[in-house]
Amino acid sequence: MTGQSAALRNGHTSEKAGDGRISGELQASNTEASVACAVRTVEIEAEGLTALAEALRGPMAAAFSEAVRTIAASRGRVIVTGIGKSGHIGQKLAATFASTGTPAFFVHPSEAAHGDLGMVTRDDVVLAISWSGETVELKNVITYSRRFKVPLIAITSRRDSALGLSSDIVLELPRAKEACPHGLAPTTSTAMQLALGDSLAIALLQAKGFTAHDFKIFHPGGSLGAQLKFVGDIMHKGDQLPLASEHESMSSALVTMTQKSFGCLGVVDGEGKLVGIVTDGDLRRHMGEHLLRAKTGDIMTRKPKTVSPDTLASAALELINTARITALFVVEDGRPVGIVHVHDLLRIGVA
Repeated sequence: MTGQSAALRNGHTSEKAGDGRISGELQASNTEASVACAVRTVEIEAEGLTALAEALRGPMAAAFSEAVRTIAASRGRVIVTGIGKSGHIGQKLAATFASTGTPAFFVHPSEAAHGDLGMVTRDDVVLAISWSGETVELKNVITYSRRFKVPLIAITSRRDSALGLSSDIVLELPRAKEACPHGLAPTTSTAMQLALGDSLAIALLQAKGFTAHDFKIFHPGGSLGAQLKFVGDIMHKGDQLPLASEHESMSSALVTMTQKSFGCLGVVDGEGKLVGIVTDGDLRRHMGEHLLRAKTGDIMTRKPKTVSPDTLASAALELINTARITALFVVEDGRPVGIVHVHDLLRIGVA
């Protein structure tokens, strides 16, 4: 019995080991298939975006430019509308327009028929999104825009559709293959809708001269808000600056450097312009019995890295990381007006 039990146990163990190998093989096979599917999806959608770029360079160029001019000249807002997946894309685009200096909001076509058409004014521009151009729910929005002469821009794949024929401007998307193996789920088509809408928003941003300063106004919160702060908003200034004359002795300069606690010292000439910087590294390189009797001008590193007050905090952090330093002097007309430390940038959440 003992031998049989051992054999049974060994057989059971062997069976479990076999099941483990099969499970591992299936898992590896599933992983490989999933990754292959993902790559195929991305490649198919990329083909659609490539076709869109070619259309923008060619047949769509004139219509796109006209759409940008029409929206830029409008005294109202961009009313984005669409149903289903196109509607979801429309909501994202309305948010992108609004955050980049083009007032916009999304109107659901079904709700439009129940009072929300009152949100649309004659000063607005309607941007309707429909792949087929035959979306029944858009009928009331189209009719309203025609009745009150509200400019209508269509994003559709069919110029000869009901939406296309009714619109003032048609941005006709190229007919591209959907990434869905059945050719049914909107994938490539929505990727192109999104990219085209983003292209409109960025072209308008550029046309209006929308700057990072403007962008900051609409994005005060979160890590993006932190990145959009300017060095002038967070820099230390006035009596906090660690500064010394280029003719000052290091014995005196070291006292200032220690008191200010930035790990560096700015060196200025007779006109108050920044001509160099003394860092902990400079002190180590010149360590010796003559250090305290030396002048700051003899110890300093010339042409230090600097920024202006209107430099974005994110750009300042990038410079600090690239140069492998811990602090930057902020200068105007060559004169130091502030200093920003890497800890200041980390504290406000730039990284």
